[in-house]
Amino acid sequence: MAFGHPKGLFPLFFTEMWERLAFYTMVGILLLYTIDAERGGLGLPRAQGNEIYGLYLAFVYFTPFLGGMIADRFLGYRRSVAIGGLMMAGGLFAMGMPGFNYFVFGLIGLILGNGFFKPNISVMVGNLYPKGDPKRDSGFNIFYMGINIGALAATLIVAPIVRNYFGWLWTFRAAGIGVLFAVVLLLIFWKTLENADRKPARVEGDTSIGEIFVKILAPAFVVGITGYFIAKQFNMTLVRPSDFGFLVGMIPVVIFFVRLGLTANEEERPGLLALLPIFVAGGAFFMILHLNGSAMTQWARDYTDREPGVAQHVPLIGEIQQDALPSYYTNADESVPRPHPDSLLVVESSEVANQFGQSRMRESAVGRLDAFASISVERLGPNGEADGMEEAWKKRAVKVYDDEAIDVRSEKGAHGENIVTVALEDGALPEYQVVFLRSLSDGSRVPVFVIDESTRVAIYDGYRERFGKDPQLLPRGQFIQVVNAEVYQSWNPFWVIFLTPVVVWFFGWRVRKGKPVPTAHKLLYGMLFTTAALLIMAVAGSMTEGGAVKVAGLWMAIFYLVITLGELCLSPIGLSLVTKLAPARLAGLAMGGWFLATSIGNKFSGFLGNVQNHMEPMWFFVFLAGLAAAVALFIFLVLPRLDRAIQKYGA
Repeated sequence: MAFGHPKGLFPLFFTEMWERLAFYTMVGILLLYTIDAERGGLGLPRAQGNEIYGLYLAFVYFTPFLGGMIADRFLGYRRSVAIGGLMMAGGLFAMGMPGFNYFVFGLIGLILGNGFFKPNISVMVGNLYPKGDPKRDSGFNIFYMGINIGALAATLIVAPIVRNYFGWLWTFRAAGIGVLFAVVLLLIFWKTLENADRKPARVEGDTSIGEIFVKILAPAFVVGITGYFIAKQFNMTLVRPSDFGFLVGMIPVVIFFVRLGLTANEEERPGLLALLPIFVAGGAFFMILHLNGSAMTQWARDYTDREPGVAQHVPLIGEIQQDALPSYYTNADESVPRPHPDSLLVVESSEVANQFGQSRMRESAVGRLDAFASISVERLGPNGEADGMEEAWKKRAVKVYDDEAIDVRSEKGAHGENIVTVALEDGALPEYQVVFLRSLSDGSRVPVFVIDESTRVAIYDGYRERFGKDPQLLPRGQFIQVVNAEVYQSWNPFWVIFLTPVVVWFFGWRVRKGKPVPTAHKLLYGMLFTTAALLIMAVAGSMTEGGAVKVAGLWMAIFYLVITLGELCLSPIGLSLVTKLAPARLAGLAMGGWFLATSIGNKFSGFLGNVQNHMEPMWFFVFLAGLAAAVALFIFLVLPRLDRAIQKYGA
């Protein structure tokens, strides 16, 4: 024992902390990277970026369904966690390679690796405690703090600082190094964690993995693929084919868990059936919480005033700021000065402007810009090396490739805007880098940022239409400083760390008073807090005037405060209940069911991130609040059944 808990808890705490640091570093920037067209990202349409985000989070929480079974019956938990960690590290290093195919292969590695890692490390925590041990809930709360310390470091320090200084690809590589630390810790404490493991075994009557493939996964694959092509035939814009295909493909898997409870023996049936509403609550909650990487990150990027203000004097703030590039000013407040026109180079071709923004320029495009009067081109080496060049100039350097290495495509966005994607051939290396400089009348030169005409109109003409005057201008070559959009995700782990002791104390105080909060009721409170958080954002949405203005970042801080209270009521309790209500022989499979429910919720997170682009901000959050309230009502109606099951198993 250590501090009143099994000593194996703390190695698992730190192993999970490092892995979650890597996970949330990647999730924090995933959507931003896919849709970014100003800082060297992939420049994909928002719908496609949200689709990738939703698919990744859906499958990364679906694979634990299989990873739990494989650990139960073949590998054991420690080996599964180690294998999963190595696969995830490999995936992150692949994402750190230039080229879209490497990006996709890396996501697949992460998905498969998480299937082995995530469910089994949680089961190991549960295995440290004997059945009925009252310290199990607090053990999961402590373990949950490890998750959120990693998440806080990821979103507040690693993701913004690494990408600000070294770029997108090095951020993925840094996350891969974090996972390797997690695996090393697991190996160091391998012997200590022996009592958290169990020998792989299959009990007579269990559904074999072969049967699961034939009866569940194969039908899920067939139904999902059929749904995908049906949706594709109808050419839907709101419901992407992958959304429809994944969700209908999950129907056979959901049926499996329902039948598992209905056909279980009399002793196991109440516990397995009680898991179903727990899965519903978990799926619905994470559908909302994991909007942090989709809808809420888009909110931070587009609708939040990210100027640090008085916070600029706080340590670290300077490291997590970046230049506010042209898109930021299109709905900025009247008092925000706009970039000087000399800081921008306006071109007719949106394809050339996007090549510049995505830092993947064809050599022929460089020649077109070099032809502008007053514009000169300074070359750097392929890795940005240059002698005697000012650092401020290097910030505007972009990579130049052979014309054949780049594929440029255009399509219409959700609001009719032209979206240009600049795809790079896998493994292609830049020929050199360039900086475009404007010569001024006083003989000085300033680096320029290349934009198209529509962006210029949005910045300057839009300001005049809204405020009836010309904007105040920044000095030539300068942009205001704003906090990275992903930093706002750090409010969630911050509040978890800050509030966990308070929530644990509150529930303990109720126990000491002889009025304990029933475990199942905590699920209900979790959904009620979630509903309240969404209503707060609906108020914030009403203040954006339909997205035309930005609002204070304090709204996101309050939103995450309230939803974190819901998370602390629901998430660790849900994990704990799964380990209590499931038979020992099905612990890994049941934990996989929890993550399956999360998987379905996560797919909706990506889908809702796309829905956000088609709705006014206020009504988007009102809609979500209605969904959360409906789930809260369902949990309220099944509370008596849940209470009976928990009492039966001494949970």
